Amino acid sequence: MLLIFFMVSTVIKRFDGLPVAIPRAQAIENLESRRHTAYIWANRGGDVSIDDRLVTMPSVRHIIYSKMVEDPTLTISLKSDKESKMDLISDLHTELRNAQALKLSYSAKRKGG
Repeated sequence: MLLIFFMVSTVIKRFDGLPVAIPRAQAIENLESRRHTAYIWANRGGDVSIDDRLVTMPSVRHIIYSKMVEDPTLTISLKSDKESKMDLISDLHTELRNAQALKLSYSAKRKGG
């Protein structure tokens, strides 16, 4: 009985990240599993957040590398503002590549939806 109470009353934490205006896309595929996903947010001001913590660009590599060691099947979900500068996204790609995080997913909303 107590187990059922905890199952019903437990709130599953979802990361909030930074406020970003997600771009629209024509075709979208859902991620296979949220359990094996790490979220990175990047806003138009150049701020980067991983797991609800603001981080510097050089620390992205170390944080993601440690997550990759814990879970080699990890997918990185990048949620960036549609007004983000391409050099920020390019720098994130470089840091992720250096962390051997090569499975990257971009978040988007359905076009028109």
